[in-house]
Amino acid sequence: MQDALAGAPDFIRSHHPFDLLSQEDADQLLGSIGVESYAKDAIIYGVGQDVDALRIIAKGEVELLSPDGDVVSEVRAGSSFGSRALFNDQIASQSARASADKVVIYTVPANIFHTLAKSNRAFKAFFGRFSPVKRQEAAPGSDASLVGIKLNELMTPNPISVPLGTRVQDAAGIMAEKHISCVLVVDGERLVGLLTTGDITSRVVSQARDPGIQVDEVMTKDPMSFAPDASGFDAMLAMSSKGIGHLPITENDRPVGIITRTNLVRRQQVSAVYMIGDIRRQSDTAELAKVINELPNLLVQLVGSGVPPHEIGRVITSLADALTVRLLELGKAEFGPAPVPYLWLACGSQGRREQTGVSDQDNCLILHDDFDPEVHDGYFKELAKFVSDGLDEAGYFYCPGDMMATNDRWRQPVKVWKRYFEGWVHKPDPMAQMLASVMFDLRPIAGDEGLFEGLQENTLELASKNSIFRAHMAANSLKHTPPLGLFRGFALIRSGEHKDTLDLKHNGVVPITDLARMYALEGAIPQVNTRARLEAASEAGTVSKSGGSDLIDAYDLISTIRLRHQAGQIRHGEKPDNFLAPSSLTAFERNHLKDAFGVIKSMQSALGHGRSAG
Repeated sequence: MQDALAGAPDFIRSHHPFDLLSQEDADQLLGSIGVESYAKDAIIYGVGQDVDALRIIAKGEVELLSPDGDVVSEVRAGSSFGSRALFNDQIASQSARASADKVVIYTVPANIFHTLAKSNRAFKAFFGRFSPVKRQEAAPGSDASLVGIKLNELMTPNPISVPLGTRVQDAAGIMAEKHISCVLVVDGERLVGLLTTGDITSRVVSQARDPGIQVDEVMTKDPMSFAPDASGFDAMLAMSSKGIGHLPITENDRPVGIITRTNLVRRQQVSAVYMIGDIRRQSDTAELAKVINELPNLLVQLVGSGVPPHEIGRVITSLADALTVRLLELGKAEFGPAPVPYLWLACGSQGRREQTGVSDQDNCLILHDDFDPEVHDGYFKELAKFVSDGLDEAGYFYCPGDMMATNDRWRQPVKVWKRYFEGWVHKPDPMAQMLASVMFDLRPIAGDEGLFEGLQENTLELASKNSIFRAHMAANSLKHTPPLGLFRGFALIRSGEHKDTLDLKHNGVVPITDLARMYALEGAIPQVNTRARLEAASEAGTVSKSGGSDLIDAYDLISTIRLRHQAGQIRHGEKPDNFLAPSSLTAFERNHLKDAFGVIKSMQSALGHGRSAG
């Protein structure tokens, strides 16, 4: 270790950005520096652990891994890691693992790191180029607090269970004695059912059945369950969407906890899950629109609580999904059952789960091959109009390009959709490229999802094998460019209503969305969400790990600035949009935004030259 420390001065001064430090600052850093050594596969720190220092690799390599264990990036000698955590409450969002036989690391204590960052602007700009906006404390009861909390922190542990064959009368006695509203039914240790006081009332007492019958006859079989590490938001969303009041928590099919409305009602505020509950209770489009009118307030709350932008997109999109499902239910009540199986799908930002405060509607219908236009299309045409009109009334305005199920072209049986995709892949003219770009973002919302599964798999396989199609799609993905001018200045809109602003959607978010879609097509990756595509593409190798990581950082930064801009407009009573005046940002934020645009530009350049940027 002493030998390693002896070589630290020359090593540190020869690597950027430490070569930017003054002699005084360099001496302060070297006076505090420590050294660590790790064997191959040793964990340096894990997700959620405290990061107490900036770590600089003197020898060997380190892998940074996602919470799921996927390698996000590789850090080599001369490079450092841990700076993002140091800028974000010193909590690791990734784990770090030694990937060479012997890894030697210099450590710079957190307090020294922050002192240097405060005194040296260039030093801070290097390490903090994509540093996240500091998160505020999420208000208890908000979606913000539930997004970040795991079910093992919310659930009631060690739930009461009874074995198969137990009499209903005995199960009811246990519930009365324990003052609980349900028991879980197990076969050995495996969860097989759920029996609630409501089940006993509606399925036994009201039907005058013998209370000595077995729970097997009246329980809810194979109930929905979640894992302990799932998010509280996902649990509340499922419970609200499905209208259930009890959610078992299981590990390897073995019950370890229970979530009830009692666990969650304490957290109620302006919340997507409660808005979804309201949506389920409404029976006309005017009342549904009133619920969606609260969406801007929800967006402001989520942004103000520091929820990551991709999570905000997921929460906001959940409302559009719930509204669509409810409109389909009301449509069924209006027009009767569908004559053949169907699947309603969303594309665009709703399909990718990336909606913000500004959204139109993009949707389509895939119908069973038994569909007969002359016999059945009248029903589906009316249903599509009913749903699209309801969405528009609620604020999801009609698609300017008519990419909606009301368009006869986008309301077709599986065999026709198959011809569409095959035609776009085999004859990739400009129109085909545009249509494919939209339709590759399809996500099922309601109906028979089996109608889409084979279609998606076959199309991805076709696209991944057709180099000509991919080349055309690559060219199409380069049409939206980041707004950088000469000498890395911003290229602002020159005239019109939005003069002297940046379009953060079409010149910021969309280019990354297009790149992610392209990487997904190359690897036949089924994910639709932009961030998920980039993560999967990095793992599959259709984009380099460093390139994918940089794009994710750029995407997060641009999305955060975009959402903050929209939230600010909402707070001032303005209609949210995507047009930002750079003068509204601090110099620090402008520099970071330029860095993010620079990442996009370099990745587009790499794609244009037929390679994966590193």
